[in-house]
Amino acid sequence: MTLDLLPVIGTTDSACCTPLARAPITERASVDLARTMKALADPARLRLLSLIAAHEGSEACVCDLIEPVGLSQPTVSHHLKVLVDAGMVSRDKRGVWAYYALVPGALDAITHQLGTHLTAGASA
Repeated sequence: MTLDLLPVIGTTDSACCTPLARAPITERASVDLARTMKALADPARLRLLSLIAAHEGSEACVCDLIEPVGLSQPTVSHHLKVLVDAGMVSRDKRGVWAYYALVPGALDAITHQLGTHLTAGASA
């Protein structure tokens, strides 16, 4: 039995795989996006964002957010702090109450990152 060997085509430094068509997400951007998405990956936080967006001017007092989500004030405050830290909402202290507002463009930035880096055929 004879063994048929395949010919060697060449020894160039060309890649064996398909080259990148666009720049992938950077390490820093992936860390930032993951942190933001982690903040959004909680039903109570999504509900809080929705409640804030539903208020006039997309701003709500923490006192208006406690009852609708059915959580204690400290728990709601914790969730709001996570959203503030993630850059989704801003906090403004007025007297004894804190008011939270959606950060303009924050959700658009997330969808842009996802569309740019995680959609097949998208361009940067």
